[in-house]
Amino acid sequence: MEAMIGQEYEDLRESVRAIAAAKIEPFAQDVDTQARYPQEASDALIAHNLYAAHVPDQYGGEGADALATVIIIEEIARVCGSSSLIPAVNKLGSMPIILAGSEEQQRKYLSALAKGAGFSYCLSESEAGSDAAAMKTRAVKSGEKWVINGSKKWISNAGESQYYTVLASTDPALGAKGITAFIVEKGDAGLSFGVPERKMGFKGSPTREVYFDNVEISDERRVGQVGEGFSLAMRTLDHTRITIAAQALGIAQGAFDIAEKYSHERSQFNHPIFDFQSIQFMLADMAMQIAAARSLTYAAAVKSERNEKDLTFYSAAAKCFASDVAMKVTTDAVQILGGYGYVNDYPVERMMRDAKLTQIYEGTNQIQRLVMARHLKDL
Repeated sequence: MEAMIGQEYEDLRESVRAIAAAKIEPFAQDVDTQARYPQEASDALIAHNLYAAHVPDQYGGEGADALATVIIIEEIARVCGSSSLIPAVNKLGSMPIILAGSEEQQRKYLSALAKGAGFSYCLSESEAGSDAAAMKTRAVKSGEKWVINGSKKWISNAGESQYYTVLASTDPALGAKGITAFIVEKGDAGLSFGVPERKMGFKGSPTREVYFDNVEISDERRVGQVGEGFSLAMRTLDHTRITIAAQALGIAQGAFDIAEKYSHERSQFNHPIFDFQSIQFMLADMAMQIAAARSLTYAAAVKSERNEKDLTFYSAAAKCFASDVAMKVTTDAVQILGGYGYVNDYPVERMMRDAKLTQIYEGTNQIQRLVMARHLKDL
């Protein structure tokens, strides 16, 4: 792997892996069982400047490039999927500011993010998931102010984050071309949150509805031009779908590591179960699929950093392939562990539950295949 990405990235991996093992993994099961925010992970990531490492160094971040950010998320997800959503969501929420924000917006919000403020992304609604352009949340101009009304659904880390990038319709007659992006702050009057969703996996990352009841903000909180919000949202996802691929990759690697180790420790018929060809073939397939997912994810990260013309295809492909691999690998890990895999004595059942979401959010894998098909010409 060093020959593929270079020693500096491998050094980063070792550093993040050590932090994750010491300060995140010991709490992962309790975070899942109690469905609580992984505060220990958040504190550790802030302390080691990994909370939002993608923030440029002039704003207090590490200035981590796309590949470094992928490795950070991958190594955290290897031990705790919920904790890996902290840096992933922070990049998702702040990417519109990086792509289209003013210098003043970048200085204010990215600096606060690097210190631990948290940044969520509000795009989906109850009736606007894959069809994001069907959103009903409205932002109406009132003098020099904007007034936002509506709600957003499935918002990761809602209530924990201090800042929210909100996509709202400013001209419903224009459809997708009538959507604009705004920054809403947690303390804004009229902003409120629903109860946390009761989920299959990622239980440590609060997922809540966000409500806007006459939330009044200044035009200085508008991100980019009026009517360019939808294109900005899609550009954002081109870069951040790769972080979901990284998350899926880390979950798969974590499950594989446990299954491979267990196969040497578990004895049946006077032999470690690894000695049986059926188990060897399962592990070989798992390792092969993870290696392929890693290569595709890292390639997509490089394309993200260079903003290459085929980024949209590669980001969709990486997210789709890595998440499908994560679902397959974690399911096989549970199978290898047998009864122990089905109970929470081992974390593979949690990893399997977490893996499922990676096939759904930031665009279902059916949508990813549609995106890929529409961008074949870019290859």
